[in-house]
This record gives sequence, C-alpha cells and structure tokens, in this order.
Amino acid sequence: MIKDHIKAIIFDMDGVIVDSEPLHKESFLQIWKELGYENNHGIHFPDFYGTSDRTVWKAFIDKHQPKMHIDELILLRKQRLIKLLRDKKPIFDGVLPLIQHLASYCPIGLATGSVHHIIDEILKMDELRQYFRCIISSEDVSMPKPSPDIFLLASKKLNVEPKYCCVIEDTINGIKAGKAAGMNVVAITNTFSIDQLYKSGADLVCQSYTEISKNLPF
Repeated sequence: MIKDHIKAIIFDMDGVIVDSEPLHKESFLQIWKELGYENNHGIHFPDFYGTSDRTVWKAFIDKHQPKMHIDELILLRKQRLIKLLRDKKPIFDGVLPLIQHLASYCPIGLATGSVHHIIDEILKMDELRQYFRCIISSEDVSMPKPSPDIFLLASKKLNVEPKYCCVIEDTINGIKAGKAAGMNVVAITNTFSIDQLYKSGADLVCQSYTEISKNLPF
C-alpha cells in the first residue's frame, strides 16, 4: 500500500486515462506514409512513450530532414489524432470510477505530455474535466518527461508538496519523472510489463484500476 500521508493524486493521461498510445502511433504512421517513410521512419515508439510530440518530431527530423517545418508537422499530426480520438473515444474501462472516488477525498491533477488541444478533446469524454483541480501540458514546461518539471508544476498548482503527491503513470519516462520530482509513483500495466515498471522505479505496480484504489489510503 502507498503511504497514508498522501494528500494529492496526479494522473498521467495517455495510457492511464485514455487508451491513446495506439492512436498516437497510427496518426504518426499516416503522415510518415504520406511523406514516403512508411517502412523506414526509424522511430521506435516505446522509447517516446510519455514524452511530447515535439520530441518525436525532432528525432524524425534529425533522421530525415523533411521539407515541412516542425510546427506544420505537429499541427498536421494533432488534426489526425483528434479525428481518431473522436471516432474511437478510447477511455479505459474502470478509470472513471477511480477518478470520481479519488476526487471525493483529495485534490487531483493531470500532468501529461499531450498538448492542451488534445487534452481538451479527451476531457470532454465522460465530462472528465470537472474532477481535475489543475491540468498541466507539455506546453506549460520547458522540458518534457522524464524531466520532473511537469509534476513539480502540478504540485505547485495543487498547493501540495511533492512528497505528499502520488503520481499514477504507465510509462518508464513518466515513472522517472515522478520519482525525480520526489513523489510516490503507482504504475499500471497498460503499456509496459510489471518487471519493466518496477525496474524504472515505481513504488507500486497494479494491473487494474480496482487494485490501484485498494492500495491508496482513501
């Protein structure tokens, strides 16, 4: 069980609240196919889980030097992703009851590598926005995960010291960011294995949202 001194919960979004990692990949692949890099884009997606769009595009540009500017590519990818999200509405089963339960006991925040436009689309689903006291995007900090900046800003906005915050994550980069921020980290096995998540520094790894709820002090 996570320590009983926890006063706030900070959720990641992609891979924790919404099953969006496959849609992120699909939206990138659509564009790379159009650019002629369907089979030779050179990007290993698991390396970038939990980071920002810009980080992925910088890696792609370093390899291929496409004619389009990075901001054009980011906008195009965002448009593709929004369409996929609207079509699929991929909120994980079981996460809404967990969010509702936790929000009745303590302030909860959202800290994600996604941009605000994408966050807004997702939080419209199941009227999720009402449960979050603060919403932090990769656009709000200078360094994406695994830098702790995004979680430290969420802690500040929630007015709760990092040591009293618990992060709920699914990626290696997210776990590293949470631990670097001095927070407790609970990981769920939506993206990586139990072994990978513990090796990355997670304090607790759970295989369901019910298991997370049972191991938090609320």
